[in-house]
Amino acid sequence: MATIYVKDRDGVDHVLEAEVGASLMEPLRELDGGAIEALCGGMCSCATCHVFVVSEWYAKLPAATDDELELLEGTECFNESQSRLCCQVKMTDELDGLQLTIAPEE
Repeated sequence: MATIYVKDRDGVDHVLEAEVGASLMEPLRELDGGAIEALCGGMCSCATCHVFVVSEWYAKLPAATDDELELLEGTECFNESQSRLCCQVKMTDELDGLQLTIAPEE
């Protein structure tokens, strides 16, 4: 298990456990209020799991695919140096301590 630090849409901080090998989306879907929707269930076909990854952690993530970037660039709050779809980020031991903020709902 890896620990992630999440600020939800209401500004509330959460500490969650994420299973190594699973997508980051899974523990974020469990948050009450201020949580992500993940309407497509992780198929990279919507942007309802948009998060802002803290810069120092963003650099540790694998590069986003073209499909992911296309969806992110279509959002109103896209931030080139922090935006990711959490369904496309697989948790690893190296991401233990990851910090992120859930993007505003669009």
